[in-house]
Amino acid sequence: MRFFTLINRLTVLLVCVFFFQKAQSQDAQLPQLNYLYKPGDNGYACFRIPALLSTANGTLLAFAEARKNNCGDSGDIDLVVRRSTDGGKTWGDMQIVWNDSTNTCGNPVPIEDKATGKIWLISTWNLGTDHEKEIVAGTSQNTRRAFVLSSGDVGKTWSAAREITPDVKMPDWTWYATGPCHGVQISTGKYKGRLVVPVNHIEKATNQNFAHIIYSDDHGATWHLGQNTPFDKANETTVAEIKKGNLMLNMRNSGRVDHARKVTTSKDGGNTWAPLQVDSTLTEPICQGSLLNYTMTNKKTVLLFSNPASQTKRADLTLRLSKDYGKTWAASRVIYPGPAAYSDIAVNNNQVGCLYEAGATKPYEGVAWMTVDLNDLLK
Repeated sequence: MRFFTLINRLTVLLVCVFFFQKAQSQDAQLPQLNYLYKPGDNGYACFRIPALLSTANGTLLAFAEARKNNCGDSGDIDLVVRRSTDGGKTWGDMQIVWNDSTNTCGNPVPIEDKATGKIWLISTWNLGTDHEKEIVAGTSQNTRRAFVLSSGDVGKTWSAAREITPDVKMPDWTWYATGPCHGVQISTGKYKGRLVVPVNHIEKATNQNFAHIIYSDDHGATWHLGQNTPFDKANETTVAEIKKGNLMLNMRNSGRVDHARKVTTSKDGGNTWAPLQVDSTLTEPICQGSLLNYTMTNKKTVLLFSNPASQTKRADLTLRLSKDYGKTWAASRVIYPGPAAYSDIAVNNNQVGCLYEAGATKPYEGVAWMTVDLNDLLK
């Protein structure tokens, strides 16, 4: 009996050693992560929810939620930014953009108004003691609210937060989430100059989750609501301008059936939306993604998309490129094969910058930075 017990223990030990060595081997094969934000920086326990903006003068602004005590979505959370003026080769120190005591300031959506040079940051707020489930159920002390901040010096300094909730949120909505990712400014057509922010919300009466936009036609002075998408089960939304000044929304699929992104388009500046479609190429494990329209130096326009392209886990961060405004995806590359989650992308001089959550063993070990040459992606 002792002999068989010894054999069993040896077997268990060998199995443990095998899986430990396998995990170490996998970790060794992962590319090194260039963290812009990692646990412990400036006394914060965790950083999540990246948002990225490339300005007209080439400055990069990398935003994140700085979570004071843990990685949870509620509690003491501040908005922070780091700046780069050399294409992401070096970065300035972390700046606090918005800190409201122990409350939650999050879901950053930056947009640059190219007519004025002002940068707008649209965000959400809730009491640090309120949790998402309570807000959705209507049992929270307060609710989810919308605010804007601005910078007139390319992100060096920021205004105080200004509340816009009454203008952009209906009274019977509970949960409300901007982005998280960059917004856009329409460059042509009837709605040229419009600042557009992707948003999703939950209706109290039906508990349905819809996507929509909010927009400004007066350079950020006032903000307004666009109509809902025709169907629900769409959240964490990203937006891009496509041809003729039309818009495309690309949405996290909260239906949890297709494991692929949902998309819709608008011909009237986001006031109304076509029926939702599932893009089966854009697989997802139910997670956020980022959509971006870019005109290359050769004047060709491409649509870019990033997300963890796995149906089963948050991993395999993938960058895709479309030459026909998202009808098909001509190129793709796994840019980080390990655990990865939320991301945002921006382009400067044909270099795609990606700000993304990733780690060796779990996706939330920090917010990292990398660049990918667009010409290499097109090969």
